[in-house]
Amino acid sequence: MLGNILSIIAGLALLMWGADRFVHGAAASARNLGIAPLLIGLTIVAFATSAPEILVSIVAALQKEPGLAFGNAIGSNIVNIGLVLGLTALIRPIALESATLRREMPALLAVSLLTVSLFLDTYLSRIDGFVMLTGLVIVMIWLARLGVRSAANDPIAMDYDAEIPTDVSMVMAVVWLIIGLGTLLIGAELLVDGSIGIAKRMGISEVVIGITIVAFGTSLPELAVSLASALKGEYGLAIGNIVGSNIFNLLAVIGVAAAIHPSALAPSVLSLHIFVMVAFTLVLFAMTYDYDGKARLSRTEGLALLTAYVAYDIYVVMQNI
Repeated sequence: MLGNILSIIAGLALLMWGADRFVHGAAASARNLGIAPLLIGLTIVAFATSAPEILVSIVAALQKEPGLAFGNAIGSNIVNIGLVLGLTALIRPIALESATLRREMPALLAVSLLTVSLFLDTYLSRIDGFVMLTGLVIVMIWLARLGVRSAANDPIAMDYDAEIPTDVSMVMAVVWLIIGLGTLLIGAELLVDGSIGIAKRMGISEVVIGITIVAFGTSLPELAVSLASALKGEYGLAIGNIVGSNIFNLLAVIGVAAAIHPSALAPSVLSLHIFVMVAFTLVLFAMTYDYDGKARLSRTEGLALLTAYVAYDIYVVMQNI
């Protein structure tokens, strides 16, 4: 058990550092190629931020444990909204001023409902996986078009412009990209091995481990980015990071896992976890909807999200002890 715990801790540390370097290298490479900062943020950074979840999904599916990947995707979305946005808004209320971000929110809701529709037969086939990966390509194209059409003075565009590195040479950007990817692969391997070991020793499902430990760990990069962005007043980046990451978590993480290793879903996924994820998404959509021209995530709403997340996690742990 101690060896498994150490494997998880080492895996999480490598995933956090590797994700930071991978995003840094990917963003710097794109900027050196002359791609607009908003386009980089909406596509490359959003995709790269989900790299820990995607690589954990690939490793888990190759080890014939897709339940860990499915739990990771669902759990990460819950963590991102409940813990990351809840804690961020509690520390500093998040103003939603970006028109681009308001267009992304319905896309997240649509992707969440697509996921539910594919889950209803309690089996994720290879065809389901390819449907989600096709959806990923469509969303990437749509986000690219959105980035091109969006106004240059959109607050989220200025946030990305401030954060994407400008003083990194192409060679160093590629070096960091490769180092980050390699570190992510090693971290994902350690995290998956340790998680599977603990699940077997404790007699609980890989889905539960994925929804709790793995989801929390792979969402730590998003937590760091959102907190830092909010404290710097980059509110569009604080919430935009989460919306983009959640879209890619569902389409890429679940899509890859199902394409590699089709699998039946644990009953608890359909009866509880997927609906909790959709509920969090709907609540976030309602909280950030522009009713009066002053869309924002207040401290009270942040506390409500955080409380709901803690209650859900306690319930899941108590049900599986």
